[in-house]
Amino acid sequence: MPIRTNRGRAAVYRRLWGWPLRSPRHLMGTLVFLAILVTALGIVLPKVVGKPQAKAAPVTPGTTTSVTATPPGVAAPVPTSNLPTRLSAPLATPTSTAPNADAVRVAKSWAAAWVDHPAGITSEQWLAKLKPYTTEEYLPVMASVDPANIPATKVTGEPVVGTSYTSSVQLTIPTDGPKLAITVVNTNAGWRVADYDQAS
Repeated sequence: MPIRTNRGRAAVYRRLWGWPLRSPRHLMGTLVFLAILVTALGIVLPKVVGKPQAKAAPVTPGTTTSVTATPPGVAAPVPTSNLPTRLSAPLATPTSTAPNADAVRVAKSWAAAWVDHPAGITSEQWLAKLKPYTTEEYLPVMASVDPANIPATKVTGEPVVGTSYTSSVQLTIPTDGPKLAITVVNTNAGWRVADYDQAS
């Protein structure tokens, strides 16, 4: 028998909406059903409706495109350009050059300041002596060095150049402690030490 009164319809609707809230099992069942329904709709609807047609890309001068119909499921052709790429020429490999005299001089001065750490010197005083010969980027690294832990006290020989390029020079300087392997780079402010290591 059909429901003819609004009160009867409201009671039916109340029973339908209230069913998931009767118990945790009803609520979990409702959530699982909704998740399955949303997933199924997400899979079925694109197949039924079909994919929208892609808009044609604007053609710029120097660009060639081929206008051909592509079957469904096949990627459309990518526009090609006749313009040269940014790296049209291969990158040049740095070539060795004679060591720059200024780079060697800066390395010697830096090494002399590095080994000059009399007892009682503070890190700030030691860094102030290194600053004229060190890059701005490398100074914070040098600030972490405690001059009291440096095992050398004097430079004992002339620098030995390892590799030399137009913008960087790597050389080794002997001390009464470990040898210093120093990298000097050409900056806007001139040649500066950008890295060092204690070689054996």
